[in-house]
Amino acid sequence: MAARKKPAATAKTVLVTGAAGSLAKRVIARLYPQYKVIAVDFRHKVEVDGGIPSYKVETHKRDFEDVFRNHKIDAIIHIGRIFAHESDRHRRYNSNVLGMKKLLELAKRYEVGQMIVYSTHLVYGASAYNPALLDEDQPLKAAEITQELVDSVELESLANIFLWKHPELNITILRPCTVLGPGVRNTMSILLARAVVPVLIGFSPLMQFVHVDDVADAIKLAFEQNKPGIYNVAPEDWIAYQDAAEQCGCKRLPIPSVPPAVPRTISKLLNWNAFFPGYMVDFFKYPVVIDGKHFRDTFGWQPRRSLNDIFSYYRRQKLPAGGA
Repeated sequence: MAARKKPAATAKTVLVTGAAGSLAKRVIARLYPQYKVIAVDFRHKVEVDGGIPSYKVETHKRDFEDVFRNHKIDAIIHIGRIFAHESDRHRRYNSNVLGMKKLLELAKRYEVGQMIVYSTHLVYGASAYNPALLDEDQPLKAAEITQELVDSVELESLANIFLWKHPELNITILRPCTVLGPGVRNTMSILLARAVVPVLIGFSPLMQFVHVDDVADAIKLAFEQNKPGIYNVAPEDWIAYQDAAEQCGCKRLPIPSVPPAVPRTISKLLNWNAFFPGYMVDFFKYPVVIDGKHFRDTFGWQPRRSLNDIFSYYRRQKLPAGGA
């Protein structure tokens, strides 16, 4: 195999956080070697090809600034964050919110010219009063519904403040729908990889799913076209949760949905926090369908993987060893 070319001396230098994650790895692969890339992750030092500088550092800690001192960074793609099922609330707040604040301050201090902030559709919150399609102007109600998503809302609020106060940073905030695919370890991906999944009796909300490769393509487009603002990232189709579970080869386990404390108690007693956490129960009751038209029209993005492409990955995981 031929060696990959090194980036040109004039190429932009892009800092990518969360480099150990499946999505960030795909983004790095799409950027290098056209651009110079710096990989950062709080979990471990990521092994990357082509001599890409790699650092294990937490963004809210003081030594993170050394990365900015040692490199002239032109752009930041901030993907790194701790999911609610991965850590306690205190550590998650420090990493996600204080880390975002530190990153924004360093970007301003070192005159970084562009930032992509990876958020989530969960900030809208799940409610029976949500409109059929949630556009970017809808209020972020997740923090009103559960304390477990406060850090997600505050992270984006900080980015939003800097977006308007410091236009020279050229901040783009992306709110993708549920991301699935190989290597993804969010709540829904862990859930659909299981043979048996819980479903709430009387509920099967519409959901949206997008392949991790399509999201990586979306992030690269947002970086290269540099059109600051807030954008939902989602395909034009959706599917009922119980139908999605069936198409992923899962058997459904009905659990009571009333009173509201029952499914949360069952989740806690059975230690289902990784794939059916109590704070997510409302998302399995009420649809959170986002309108991605603004992003699709602005950046010319269209997902290339269908729902069947996404679900087939989870079906294959359930085949017996050596199965077709």
